[in-house]
Formats: sequence, structure tokens, C-alpha cells
Amino acid sequence: MTFQMRKIYLFLFFVSAFLCPSEAQNNVRADYRIIPQPQRVETDTTQAFTLRDGMTISYDAANSEVARNAQFLQQWVAQATGLRLTLAPTDKQAAVQLLLVQPTAKKTKKGKKGPVAAEPTEQEQEAYTLTVNAQGVTLSARQPVGLFRAAQTLRKSLPVRPASQQAEALLLPFTTIQDQPRFSYRGVLLDCGRHFFTVETIKQFLDVMALHGCNQFHWHLTEDQGWRFEVKALPRLAKEGSVREKTVIGPGHMRIYDNIPYGGYYTQDECREVVRYAAERYINVVPEIDMPGHMQSALHVFPNLGCTGGPYAVATNWGVMREVLCGGNPETLDFLKTVFGELCDVFPSKFIHIGGDECPKERWQKCAKCQAKIKELGLTSDPKDDGKGGRGSQDGRSAENKLQTYINHEIEKFLASRGRSLIGWDEILSGGLTENAIVMSWRGVKGGIQAARQKHRVIMSPNVFAYIDHPQLKDYGKQPRTTDSYIVSCSKMHSFEPVLPDSLTAEEQQCILGVQANLWTEQVAYPEHAFYQLLPRLGAMSEVQWCRPEQKDFEDFKRRLPRLEKLYERLGVPYCNQVE
Repeated sequence: MTFQMRKIYLFLFFVSAFLCPSEAQNNVRADYRIIPQPQRVETDTTQAFTLRDGMTISYDAANSEVARNAQFLQQWVAQATGLRLTLAPTDKQAAVQLLLVQPTAKKTKKGKKGPVAAEPTEQEQEAYTLTVNAQGVTLSARQPVGLFRAAQTLRKSLPVRPASQQAEALLLPFTTIQDQPRFSYRGVLLDCGRHFFTVETIKQFLDVMALHGCNQFHWHLTEDQGWRFEVKALPRLAKEGSVREKTVIGPGHMRIYDNIPYGGYYTQDECREVVRYAAERYINVVPEIDMPGHMQSALHVFPNLGCTGGPYAVATNWGVMREVLCGGNPETLDFLKTVFGELCDVFPSKFIHIGGDECPKERWQKCAKCQAKIKELGLTSDPKDDGKGGRGSQDGRSAENKLQTYINHEIEKFLASRGRSLIGWDEILSGGLTENAIVMSWRGVKGGIQAARQKHRVIMSPNVFAYIDHPQLKDYGKQPRTTDSYIVSCSKMHSFEPVLPDSLTAEEQQCILGVQANLWTEQVAYPEHAFYQLLPRLGAMSEVQWCRPEQKDFEDFKRRLPRLEKLYERLGVPYCNQVE
């Protein structure tokens, strides 16, 4: 560096130091106005605790989860601020304490023999209190997961400082934060069927989810374009079903291909590693094997499972394929039980997603086996409601749709025998819901309303509010090419209200488990693009998932976003730097 260049550098430094006092102040003070907003924050900005390099974090070393959370907090403080805090399990004079507490009062509910203690809800198990006073910082919760949420709140409250300022002490204004999530299910889907992402990328994805308070990773593992899950009893399935000859790259309906073979799948050991990593961050992995549609990759390997017998190729273009599993072939259920059996061996999740969407019945209508099965089961098509009070179903349920419900029910019974609950996309309503099915409503909210009125559990994931593969900016030229459909902006996502008080009774609203954002990857082939699509929209979705509706204010969200964006930068993940 020349002498003149050094003078320019020093001049710029002094300008930043003296002309931007608010920025300098932001680099030394915590700010509890984070994303998502905590439920209750009381702050005294006239007093502050000073956090210095070398101070200690105290925790119960006998509890492995608490110890791990203390290590996370130590790493996060250093990552953002450069301050190196020391882990001191037995130090009662520590600057920061992680404290598990018992509830002071137990809720009760009526039982046959009088009042009994009520179990805390899942949201209450995640509750925490964060206190800053003259003695230091205390993170307290009933369960270790609550301490993890508290540690994330403290992490996001700290300034992300440049290296030149990382040795300086921090001021933490006195505060009391009491918080718990609004919904128990706070999910994000990543589609690895269309495009394959490495385990390391998925771990980074999980870290970003944890930063936003999400707790359900919906892992879309199979598609017409690729089978990504190893099934040991069927070794050819992943090895051959994961590879397509080429991939369509032309926009819209233009069939332009790259002519490059594309593949990749996850071994069961890799899946278990993802499950372990996610569990450490209190994220459950919900695996999805989509059936009986979206199965062309499996049909490529086992053409006997299709209605025509094939041959079938792993799909090279996007869209809804008419080739589906044969609903009348007894081998179909044997195949599915083998696959779901190994899935349950690998994934401990109480939720297993079976897809159930976009299954054309054209082949079933002409298939002798399917029609014979329909006759054997006594299935008939319902007439459509004539709109004048005539009898019949509102959607005119066909016998073929009911055959899909039969398959769903068989898999539901199989999963129940393994202690699992079935989730399906809202198309599973078409043939009538099975007894305990959970509906994930994606074609708007209509399916969710219908299921809730039938007292079924619902996860809201409407495409017009929750699909983050869609553009987020009005100007298509300012963002990477993706779907050319409707725009799902940050503001639109932030505005979503999942419980629909105008459409559901108070009792029916209790059926809404939560909300999920979905990242489909037809047009998203690389990790950098995936994170760009995800962020900062996941921040907007996290407030839908975590906050009460009266808390949400999009203009205030935008004011709180810059500090979170600095954390994205420190984590090394791309994001869209425009918010609409």
C-alpha cells in the first residue's frame, strides 16, 4: 500500500468513526428488537451490563444438552463479536448463566378423580426467560430446548462487529424477555428430488433454520426426476433411480436440455448424520417419500409397479407425469411398506410425509388391475353436488380417488404400527381423509379449512404465501431466474394469518399445528441460489410461525432486518438485499 493510499484509508476510517455515531453505538450495544420478535420484552436502556472478553458462562455440566447449548452460545458470541467467553460449569459468579428451572405453578385439568397436573404444551416446553441485570445475563427455561431458544435470542441481539472492534466490551441494556412460540410446527421444506444438495449444504440450511426458530425440516427425498434415499432391501432403487440422463434448462415450455447426466443420493448413514445434526439444534427431520404419483424414478427401476409395464425413464423435465404406481398391483403396497419401513428405521420423526399430490388417474381408469381392485373394494364414484341441495360430494369423489385413499389408509396403518403419524398434501382430501391423517394445505388455504372443519390436524403452507421458489421482487431482472409465476414477496409472506378466524371456529382453529415455507428446486440447482431464495423471506415467515398477529408490523420488520442480514453475512450465506 502506498503512502497516499494509506492517507485515504485513514481519512475514510475517521469519517466512519465521527460522522456515523449511531453505527458506532450499534457496534457496542445489544438490541433486543430481533426477528422473530419475542412475545414480551421489557428493557431499561438507562442501565447496562458490560460483557467483556474472558468472562464466564456457567451451566450444569451433568446435563449434556445444557452443556451443548453453552458451547453453542460461546461459539455464537465469538462469531458475532469476537469476545471469547470461558465455559465454567461450576462458577456461580459467571457473567452468563444457563439455568434449568422447575415451573413455579402447575396447570391443572379435570380428571375422573379430580384435578390432575396438565402436561405442558410443546410451545410451553420451548418457553424461556432471558434476564440482563447488574449481576449479568441469565437464560432460564423448563427444558434445554428453551435454553437453546434463549441463546439464539441473545445471539441475534448482539452486534455483528468488524474484526477491528472485536476486542471491545459490549453493553447489554437491562432487560427481561419472556417468550415462547405461537405454533408447535414451524417448518421449512427443501426439495432434494429435483436437485441434489450435499450433506454439508443441508447442515448449513439447518443452521439458518435454527437461527429463525424453525423446528421442522421437511426433507423432500424422492421425485420423478430422482430417487435420493437409499433402501438397503432394494439397492438398485437409489443407484439407478437417482440418475437422469439430462435436465431441461429452457424457460417455460421450451424443451432445451443440457445433455449432462445428473444424480446423487443419500446413504442411510448420511441421513442419520443429518438427523443427529438437526436434533442438536432442536429440529425434527420430516422425511417425504411422495406416492403414488411423482414416482417415475422408481418405475424406471421397477417397471412392473406401473400400470403399463414400461419401460420408464427417470424424468428429465418438470411438471406432472401421468406415469404413477399401479393402484391395483399388490406388489405396490409391498414396495411401499419396504420403503417406509426402512425410512422409519432411519428417521425417528413422529411425522412421516407420504406426498399424495398430483397423481393423475388416467392410467388407473384404463388399467385392468386398478379397475379390478376398485370393484373388489366396492368403490364407486360420488355424483357431484348439483348446487340445489342434491345429494353427493362437493368435489365429486371418483372411484379412482377413493382407491388412492385406500392406499393411503394402508400406509397410515403401517406407519401407526411404527408409532408414526401420516402427513399428506391436500390432494389426500379428494378420496376422503383417512382417520388420523394430517393435511398440509398447499393449494391455497381451502384444503386446510376443509380438514380443520373435519377436526383433522392441519399445517398451512399455501403456495401464494409460502412458496419461496417463486420470485420475491417485482422486477424479474433483479433476481436469478426461477418460476415465472406469481410473486411471493417478503411483505406478502409476512402478512399471512394461518388460523383464519373468519373461516374457522375457535375449536377448529386449534387444529392448525403451524406453518411451513417450501423451497422447490426445479429452477434452483445450486446452494447459493437456494439461500438467495430463502433469505430474508424466512425471517418474514418466522414471524408468522412465532409471533401473535397483533405483534406483526412489516415496516418495523424492515427496521429490524439489517442486524440479521449482518449475521447472514457472517455465516457466509447469500441473501436478497432488497425487500418488497
